[in-house]
Amino acid sequence: MRALITGVTGFVGPYLAAELVGEPGAELFGMALDASAAKANGALPAGLETLEGDITDDGSIRTVLEAARPQVVFHLAGASSGAAAWHRPAECLEVNALGTLRLLEGVRRLGLDATTVVASSGEVYGSADDEAHPLTEESPLRPLSPYAASKASQDLVAAQYPRAYGMRVIRLRLFNHTGPRHPEQFVASSFARQIARIERGLQEPVIRVGNLDARRDFVDVRDVARAYRLAARRDLRGEVFNVCSGRAVSIRQVLDLLRGLARCEVTVRTDPERMRPADIPLLIGDPRRFREATGWAPTIPIERTLADLLEWWRQQE
Repeated sequence: MRALITGVTGFVGPYLAAELVGEPGAELFGMALDASAAKANGALPAGLETLEGDITDDGSIRTVLEAARPQVVFHLAGASSGAAAWHRPAECLEVNALGTLRLLEGVRRLGLDATTVVASSGEVYGSADDEAHPLTEESPLRPLSPYAASKASQDLVAAQYPRAYGMRVIRLRLFNHTGPRHPEQFVASSFARQIARIERGLQEPVIRVGNLDARRDFVDVRDVARAYRLAARRDLRGEVFNVCSGRAVSIRQVLDLLRGLARCEVTVRTDPERMRPADIPLLIGDPRRFREATGWAPTIPIERTLADLLEWWRQQE
């Protein structure tokens, strides 16, 4: 299998590359903005060939696709921070929606017989009443933030290509996922890093937090990498799947689990700067369709995910 991973240096990319190494006849290519930095990334497996490319540039995308000639494209490149998108909404839309359009156009125009797995998001569902949960793939898209709007646009763009051109495009609506190496702008990783810094005496024993009442559906990043691999194994063109656990965990519970692992006493302080202009109170997905299509189910409990995340930050500080 010749596979191209866009955004290979992002959070999920190295995990997916490691997951694919064992596939029969695996030839792996990774697309990154900076090829030299990607090659120096110790998380990427040996044997992966890095190709420099920009998802917002048609010529760059074509060059990468011509070099890789992939049988499978895992499209992970994108703006992933919901908080940052409030400050740079146009950039977020450009990268996520138009970047996906450019990639799919590149695959189409080159006549590549490739399966493309697109990383959408559970955020596209936005705010729904509690009784509407768990959300299914038929639930309406009601994006509540610039990031969610960009992912909903990406999702709709990706849905057109199987219908119009018969291309093998699959959309995965990924709910919250975390684990070691998660950037600190994401909530669980922010908590874990603060605890690691407090333990080292690098920060006062106070964890600064935003909204703790929101409830989310968390999955381990290693389970997510396996979901991508399984999605590409069958012809599921035109399909869209939730990748989630089907269970809600409050941000307060995430914080309490991490505090329980701390090696010292810490207190909690609300930071207005960490509050979003709009936040979804509850987001739980229904994973049954993806489980029935691929046999996938999450296997790593959140307790282990958070413990591994905290231990990783301890090694960085």
